[in-house]
Amino acid sequence: MADGKTHDPTQRQAGLEARLAELEARNARLEADNAALEAEKCHYRWLADNTTDLISRHAQDGTFLYASQAARDLLGYEPEELIGVSAYDLFHPMDLSDLLNKSPRVYYHDGFYQQTYRFRARDGHYVWFETTSRTRRDPATGELLDILCVSRDVSRRIRVEANRERLARVVESTTDYVLFIDGEERIFSSNEAARRLLRLPREGRQAPLERAYTANSLAVLREIVLPAVARYGSWSGELEMRGSRGPVPVLSVVMAHSGPGAEPDHLSLLNHDIGLRKAAEAQERRHQEQIAHANRLATTGELASNIAHELNQPLGTIANYASGALLKLDAGQPAEALRLPLERIQEQVTRLGERLRHIRGFVRKGQTRSRPVALHEVVDAACRLCEWQYQQAGVTLTHEPQDALPRVLADPVALEQVLVNLLLNALEASRDYPGADRVTIHTRRSGRREVTLTVHDRGPGMPIDQAEQIFAPFHSGKPDGLGMGLAISHSLMEAMGGDLRLLPDDGAGGATFAARVLAEPGLTTPAPIGH
Repeated sequence: MADGKTHDPTQRQAGLEARLAELEARNARLEADNAALEAEKCHYRWLADNTTDLISRHAQDGTFLYASQAARDLLGYEPEELIGVSAYDLFHPMDLSDLLNKSPRVYYHDGFYQQTYRFRARDGHYVWFETTSRTRRDPATGELLDILCVSRDVSRRIRVEANRERLARVVESTTDYVLFIDGEERIFSSNEAARRLLRLPREGRQAPLERAYTANSLAVLREIVLPAVARYGSWSGELEMRGSRGPVPVLSVVMAHSGPGAEPDHLSLLNHDIGLRKAAEAQERRHQEQIAHANRLATTGELASNIAHELNQPLGTIANYASGALLKLDAGQPAEALRLPLERIQEQVTRLGERLRHIRGFVRKGQTRSRPVALHEVVDAACRLCEWQYQQAGVTLTHEPQDALPRVLADPVALEQVLVNLLLNALEASRDYPGADRVTIHTRRSGRREVTLTVHDRGPGMPIDQAEQIFAPFHSGKPDGLGMGLAISHSLMEAMGGDLRLLPDDGAGGATFAARVLAEPGLTTPAPIGH
């Protein structure tokens, strides 16, 4: 050849074949890469179409370029329906203004936008979306290519947050004292009413629970309330909080925090001021005591003849013994002869003093306080007060007690007043009624921890349909009666934890009233001999 070189056709052929093999291998690699890219593309599209979040791509003007299948479930649109639609046209007007004006509500960082807004669904209602967006730009020119968005339905979260916010405003504005404490008994949050009462700072420093409750209530909280809340989740009852003017009685509800994210040892304490209710209850008790006192005074007036008889008898005996003693002195008898009459006079004075003390105790004004008492002693005292009236009317008064009754928890004066009222009513019903010659008192154990006292007369009786009406104030069957005796008796029995009711007629005629009182557990007193 002209250049002096020789070309081996075999070598040239081998070089071409090697080059061809290299090209084929490169093509194979490219095809494999394309296949992998296509598979990856399909995979990502599958993920986009099957995720519950809406994945979308938008042009600079907000027009949908792509929407995933989630558009159907979240908004009611088919993905194809959104293509070419501007997302801005579906924004709630107020939220679109925030976006366009770069409101602080729109979070931006390093090319990412995040906004919570309302987006109109196909049926016209708005869905709360939380969308994270990322702009994509040409690396060479910086021109905006598209906007990629991932949108999630947060309607439920927004409703929960709104409800929580409304509840927080209610808690803050309520007049009840609301406290939140941790496991170390530290108040870490409170509402305005509690801060005013306890003079707590609005935010910042925590306060110990001792600052909120009195020493006694704090002991109840630690010994009873907190263990009960740990076991059952809540507790309610009366406590006392500290106030600038003294203890504040409150009805407290203590609840353990529960639910996702709740600290297991955090508690809420809702305290309702019951000072006015307590004052009203105390005033009502004072009025009831005044009315009961007035009733006892009126009853004492009705029993004036009986009282006069009880006083006359020992006074007459004293006069007789005093006259005998004077006669002995006049006769010149020794001083020893005066011992017997003087001892008898002393006995009668003692008896008279006991009767006067009993009458004074009956009419004295005082609070109703229950304590263990022997029921037969109360019955005997009431019978002695009424005995003279019954004798004058020719009506027999008998007491038939059950053996070995327990002591009862009652105020002895109040219970005696109830019994005297019942005995006088029974006597009034027996006057001038044929065959009504006896009134009987029965006392018996009617339950494990209760004793029932009944007063039965043989008078005309009372219709059972008036069983509630007769205990109403100013209801009286007497022409000149005030109608307060049974009403006061009913209130006194309830104040002592018992009740008073009219029993149905058992066929024996007359009326039977039953007073039920609580019994002291485990103790009994022997029954007295019946009157």
